[in-house]
Amino acid sequence: MWYDELHMTKLLEHAIEKIKGLPAEKQDDAAQMLINISEEDQSPYILTDEERVDVKAALKEIERGEFATEKEMTTLWKKCGL
Repeated sequence: MWYDELHMTKLLEHAIEKIKGLPAEKQDDAAQMLINISEEDQSPYILTDEERVDVKAALKEIERGEFATEKEMTTLWKKCGL
């Protein structure tokens, strides 16, 4: 195939091999997702002032060892439907 000649990471090669086994409609969905990702703006994301404040606060929480408990995370995932 034409993409075999291109440089790909091992993970991408593995993903393509798995996708080959899917029905044509699913293959098209996967292909469209890859195209969308490749066409996204690749410029670095610039944090807003508010996001910068949030990140600094989160880093300080990490330094203090303040992490969510397993129970808190389970509750959050359930709330998000995951």
